[in-house]
Amino acid sequence: MNLRDLSYFIALADHLHFGKAAAASFVSQPTLSTQIRKLEEELGVALVERAPRNVMLTPAGRDVAARARRIVADVEEMREAARRSQDPEAGRVTLGLFPTLGPYLLPHVVPAIRKRFPELELLLVEEKSDVLLERLQQGRLDAALLALPVGDDQLEVEFLFEEPFVLAVPEAHPLAGRGRISLDDLVDERLLLLADGHCLRDQALDVCHLAGAGEKDGFQATSLETLRQMVAASVGVTLLPTLAVKPPVARSENIELVDFRDPAPSRRIAMVWRRSTAMGGFLRQLAGVIRGLPPDLLQPPVPDTTAPIHVPGAAGV
Repeated sequence: MNLRDLSYFIALADHLHFGKAAAASFVSQPTLSTQIRKLEEELGVALVERAPRNVMLTPAGRDVAARARRIVADVEEMREAARRSQDPEAGRVTLGLFPTLGPYLLPHVVPAIRKRFPELELLLVEEKSDVLLERLQQGRLDAALLALPVGDDQLEVEFLFEEPFVLAVPEAHPLAGRGRISLDDLVDERLLLLADGHCLRDQALDVCHLAGAGEKDGFQATSLETLRQMVAASVGVTLLPTLAVKPPVARSENIELVDFRDPAPSRRIAMVWRRSTAMGGFLRQLAGVIRGLPPDLLQPPVPDTTAPIHVPGAAGV
């Protein structure tokens, strides 16, 4: 048994397809298939159920895949620790972000990261929060930016900042032009929300429950941009994170942003990594750079409805 064979099996567990796993591993399908069979023979147990059009892991296969991920991750962390012992600020970091945060935070923090760690190879992965958490636990990410709480005591959690929400309403909505509002003003409102599986949906639902508001029936968006377009079309109102309405994001002439009186609804963002990683000290330094956002960046925007919103390719979490 060797790390190469474990990596082949992890690829098969990821893709559940011999051809795709072989391509991802940069080997031929017969080579990968042969090595998987050798691994099964060595362990004395079937790891894969093979059918003409379907590949499934056996219960033993699922257990071996989980253990193999941990082994490969530990070895990579050992290699990374050795590299960083020579130069702690050089090397590769794979950082996960969820899409209602990533496009709006990165323009403000990447230049600072590049300046502080010019030799760092920063790889960014954008996925839903539950996927990021799973990949982090599997060792496929070095760290991730997630909204709190994160319920895993095997993870180190470094708080970064609290991001308030603002209410986006059509220009003709009764709450437009009201100045600061309270959660009580949302009573009986029906908010436009993201679809199931998006962490921003869960955060918005928490606000709805506190305010006595609800979700607008018959509509669920897959991105913040879709939510904004629906507000601009007077379909309803929605909550937007503050960073998503700050430059370089422009404002829409058809949307008014309404700020909340304190205590404003918000989400708390943290950087999270495995307690077992050898990179903990460096990741804490990286978190410190991200935490150094200008304070006014997390303040509600000054009302201005003269410019259109346009965020190409922005997606929801």
